[in-house]
Amino acid sequence: MSDTLQKFMFDNSLVRGELVDISEAWRQVQLLRAYPPAVGAMLGEMMTAAALLSANLKFNGTIIMQIHGDGPVKLMVVECDASLVLRATAKLADDAQVTDGATLQELVNLHGQGRFAITLDPADKLPGQQPYQGIVALDGDTVSTVIENYMMRSEQLDTKLWLAADLQVARGLLLQKLPDEGGKAVGTGEADADAWNRAVMLASTVSNEELLSTDIMTLMQRLYWEETIRVFEPRRPVFRCSCSREKVGNMLKMLGQDEIDDSLAELGKLDINCDFCGRHYAFDKVDCMQLFSTPTLAQAVQPPGTQQH
Repeated sequence: MSDTLQKFMFDNSLVRGELVDISEAWRQVQLLRAYPPAVGAMLGEMMTAAALLSANLKFNGTIIMQIHGDGPVKLMVVECDASLVLRATAKLADDAQVTDGATLQELVNLHGQGRFAITLDPADKLPGQQPYQGIVALDGDTVSTVIENYMMRSEQLDTKLWLAADLQVARGLLLQKLPDEGGKAVGTGEADADAWNRAVMLASTVSNEELLSTDIMTLMQRLYWEETIRVFEPRRPVFRCSCSREKVGNMLKMLGQDEIDDSLAELGKLDINCDFCGRHYAFDKVDCMQLFSTPTLAQAVQPPGTQQH
């Protein structure tokens, strides 16, 4: 079956849920690079979480989740846009030694300097608009608890996550308690509080092994067969890389002509591989000369007879 994200809502409450299976997309990420099992599990869980959070984006853009580590893992990046197009990568230290079963803190927060960041990057930015980014310390022993703590601090939104990934399967469950229309947190009334507590209690019975071995529709029925829930049209997450020669060229231009010229003098040409998909881009001296001879937007709109300073 294709990867699937299933949203649902508990009737007579403001509790929403999502179940997702991104196993095919996750396996495609791993075709490019073989990660140690502990690193793979954490990156797969981050991908799963990104898909779950992106399904609730209120704008046409991309959610970028990053963990900056100070242990064997130096960086993990997952991107997912509003269409549930995913990509992910991880960078390990040159001397990284990763044991099976290594914890998140051992992998990325060995000296207490690890950081977690979520960036919301609109696809159609207004003039001067910058992406929104929130950065917090790695507060938690698992990917799910780090994100739960982030969502409460940054969004004031009760969020619970159950994530599981190995080298073949990546699945997850999200529950959120939404504020009511008056801005009060759900749970001030007895019925609402019971709905949230009951939903979380039932979900907390799911083991890591059960998430990995059970398809999401069976899992939803198994957990909430006594509840009245509304199920929405399923969505299809996919792996696809958004890199392009134009984007790589723009990155090179940002480095500046002097640095590019120095690199060309040393190497003869520039070879760049996309960290997400492995696609290769080569820029020789002629290619780089054309990059910097392309008019900037300011030059392109300069009125006739004026001189640029």
